[in-house]
Amino acid sequence: MLLAIAPNQLKPYFGLFHLHIGLTRSIYAVCQKPMANSEPPQHLHLLSSFEAGWDSLNLLYEIEPIDETPETDLGRHFIVIALDDFRASYMLNGYWRQIDYAKGDIAIIPATQPFPRTQIDREVPLIELFLEPASLVRVASEYRDVNGIELVPQWQIGDRFIQQMGLALKAELEAGDADSRLYAESMATALSAHLLRRYCAAVPEIKSDRSGLPKYKLKRVISYINEHLEQKLTLAQISSAVQMSPHYFASSFKQSTGITPHQYVMKCRIERAKQLLLKQELTLIEICQEVGFESQSHFTRVFRQHAQTTPKAYRDKL
Repeated sequence: MLLAIAPNQLKPYFGLFHLHIGLTRSIYAVCQKPMANSEPPQHLHLLSSFEAGWDSLNLLYEIEPIDETPETDLGRHFIVIALDDFRASYMLNGYWRQIDYAKGDIAIIPATQPFPRTQIDREVPLIELFLEPASLVRVASEYRDVNGIELVPQWQIGDRFIQQMGLALKAELEAGDADSRLYAESMATALSAHLLRRYCAAVPEIKSDRSGLPKYKLKRVISYINEHLEQKLTLAQISSAVQMSPHYFASSFKQSTGITPHQYVMKCRIERAKQLLLKQELTLIEICQEVGFESQSHFTRVFRQHAQTTPKAYRDKL
C-alpha cells in the first residue's frame, strides 16, 4: 500500500520494475531506521499499468507484506482497495490510529496531503489506483462552480462503484488489450466525476446540458474513429476531433450511442475485421494489425466476444 520512495522517483520506479528490490532497499535505508533483520520485506507487484502507457489513471496490484513504511508524498490522488481483511495503523497528528479493514473496504487519500507513516499487521493483496490531479481538474471544469472543490480524505469507506472499477481495470490490465489505455482514460473521467460528486468538501453543481452530441459532431467523431482504427486511439485524441473535453465528450457520446467510446471503438474494429476476412489474400495477422490489435490472440479473444466464433471459423463459413 505504501511506496517508500521519493516523489520524483515515483514514475521511474514503476517503469523500472526489475529494479524494484534494489530501489526499495536503498531508499528504505535512508527513510527509516534499520530493522532488526536489516532487510525490509519485499512488496510483490503482480500487475502494474505504468509499463502499459496509461496516463491519467494507473493501477498497481500487489501483495503488501507485514511492514512499516514512512510518510510518503505520492503527488497523485491515491485509492486503496482491500482484497482481504487486515489491520492498518496510521500515524495521524502525532498519534497512531488503527483501522480494521474488511475485503472491499476503500481508503482515499488526496494528492494534497502525504500518505502517513503506516504499519500493516499481515500480508494482504491490494489494488491501488493513482489518479492524476489534472484529471480531477479537467472534469471539475465541466461544472458551473469549481471554487472550493477539495477532495476529502476517506480512511475507510464502502463504495461499490470504485470497488468494481478497480476490479475491471485489473482485468483489463491482465488481458493486455491494445485499447487498455483508452479504457483507462474513460475510467479516469468516470472516477473523477464520482469523486467530485461523493467525496468533495463542496459538492459542485453539474451542468444541466446533457442532451448528447449534435449530429454533425457525432458524424465527425465516427468518421475519425473509422479512419484511425489501426492506431492506438485515446479518449483525448477522439474528443479533440470535435473540440470537446474528454469527460464531457465521453458522457455526451454515451448519451447519443448508448455505449462508451471504448466499446464503440472495439465494435468498429470487429466490424472492419469481418469485412477484411472476406479478402482471402489477407492473413489473420495482417487483419489484426489492420484493425489495431497488437496480437492475434487478443484479436481472436475480442472477436469471439463479439461474434461468438473465432476469426478463422468466421472466414471458413464464408
